[in-house]
Amino acid sequence: MSSSSSSNAVAISPVLAEVVRSGFVEGRHRGSLVVLAADGSVELALGDPSLPVFPRSSNKPMQAAAVLRAGLDIDGERLALAAASHSGEAFHLELVRKMLAGHGLTADELRTPADLPLDPVEAEAYLASGQVRDKVTMNCSGKHAAMLAVCAVNGWDRKDYLDPAHPLQRLVRTVVEEAAGEPVGAVGTDGCGAPLMAVSLTGLARAFRHFVLAAPGTAERRVADAMRAHPEYVAGTRRPDTWLMREVPGTLSKMGAEAVQAVALADGRALAFKIDDGSTRALGPVLARTLTLMGVDSPVVARIGHLPLLGGGVEVGSVRAAF
Repeated sequence: MSSSSSSNAVAISPVLAEVVRSGFVEGRHRGSLVVLAADGSVELALGDPSLPVFPRSSNKPMQAAAVLRAGLDIDGERLALAAASHSGEAFHLELVRKMLAGHGLTADELRTPADLPLDPVEAEAYLASGQVRDKVTMNCSGKHAAMLAVCAVNGWDRKDYLDPAHPLQRLVRTVVEEAAGEPVGAVGTDGCGAPLMAVSLTGLARAFRHFVLAAPGTAERRVADAMRAHPEYVAGTRRPDTWLMREVPGTLSKMGAEAVQAVALADGRALAFKIDDGSTRALGPVLARTLTLMGVDSPVVARIGHLPLLGGGVEVGSVRAAF
């Protein structure tokens, strides 16, 4: 191989998780990870957390803060839902509809694709009741309801609220860049249709740290406080983000599609990681191991980290962290 070919080669990320069946390692999940100390310095880096990634729904706290900055006055469960990837439970769907109705909006105005509930248990019950895919049921409908509501408040065009050039989306980009402490590396389209801003994993961890440490009353702190006070609206009753925010006081946690996770602890320590192959099954074991290395001592860590593999309906292995 020539020197020029070697210099252009993509570095192989380290193995963050192993899939172990019957004592045999049958698969590996690679990725990058960063841990920030309380002062914001990098305490641990695996892979290359300086490269831009699409945080996917881990960007939702920043999007919710932009909605507040733009003039939407919401708090509590509604603000938590604005930053949510909700499970599609009845209380989620009811509040989305209330948020829309409160501003004279209808579900038809949502630009979310029709979908089933994100939680498999909820999806089975939903289908068994004879219901079909719906815009409100899509896990990002709370975020979109808040975006539509702030457009109504400001008299902005609601049909193009997802255009990157829309005033709201320009403000989202500003909030992302301020919180991450770096420029957006790329702009794409998320699964829900909203503009998606790429930052590094280090920048993502900085953003979560910024939200936790922000002054009371600021948009960032209001979002963090609402998410931490009402985590079941951020995720759902059977989701690790909810468990972690419920059981480790002061923690802010948000996963994203394609196996992204960001967490900030109350003292400003933070983490962010992405599994290269997008496998969300590695999220729990990698998150639990990272929290353990950070000294988080809570039964919820083991609960999040336990991901059994079944054979014939019996546990025969697990997905485990490899660092």
